[in-house]
Amino acid sequence: MRYTQVVFELKPLLPAREVLVAELADIGFDSFEETESGLKAYIPSDEFKDEMLSELMTSAMPYQHIEWKTEEMPDQNWNAEWEKNFEPIVVDDKCLIRAPFHTGLPTYLLEIIIEPKMSFGTGHHATTHLMIAEMMKMEWKEKRVLDMGSGTGVLAIAAEKLGATQCDAIDIDEWAYENAIENLQRNACSVIHCIKGGAEAIPTNISYDVVLANINRNILTRDMHLYNDALASGGEILFSGFYIHDKKDIDAVAATFDWVLEDQQSRGEWCMLCYKKP
Repeated sequence: MRYTQVVFELKPLLPAREVLVAELADIGFDSFEETESGLKAYIPSDEFKDEMLSELMTSAMPYQHIEWKTEEMPDQNWNAEWEKNFEPIVVDDKCLIRAPFHTGLPTYLLEIIIEPKMSFGTGHHATTHLMIAEMMKMEWKEKRVLDMGSGTGVLAIAAEKLGATQCDAIDIDEWAYENAIENLQRNACSVIHCIKGGAEAIPTNISYDVVLANINRNILTRDMHLYNDALASGGEILFSGFYIHDKKDIDAVAATFDWVLEDQQSRGEWCMLCYKKP
């Protein structure tokens, strides 16, 4: 099958890239590759039309500059190419994140099997790595967990394997929701409930011990009051998905809830914050 590649250049990069991926997935693009300046997106050539791009809502975002170029790719075995370039990830010599076609290595404390398809959260991205590394430091026995923007389900799966007894994994995108369910089955998970929706879908009859949110800054700051409502007193909340220079904006909202910053880590230009609710 021939594919058309569209290379997008975005200024600023976020949150436009996340919005663009969701929008392209809705119109038939089926695989994506993040770049330093934007995104590469792929669609079967017989399904591609130029007008698809001229109607993108991402282009109308305030202060957003977007450019793209298209190229028809040579016919090849795309699954084989993807598998050839997808390498396992090891987080702090404790957690192995691998695809189903990789050989398992029982020497690691935690092993997670993820087939990402179009979903975010393979462990390759710095923010997922930061979240997993922080989670490995925490106590999870008997914990009730909320994973917002769950993507592949990798963080929820990690939480269950570390000892959590209940987890709600919420993502607004259909492809992420379906992919997470498949990955739960691959990892023999039994306490994770996948929910399709945004922050409005957070169950109101549960008080969570831990909230995980690997989402861009704008969505985090918009929905932090809902996370606060869902978090039990003394509970912890882990945030990533934003740049180091965005920390001041997250801190400003966190201060309105009297959250206490317990830890801060960075990887490249990306940041992870861990707060505790009084």
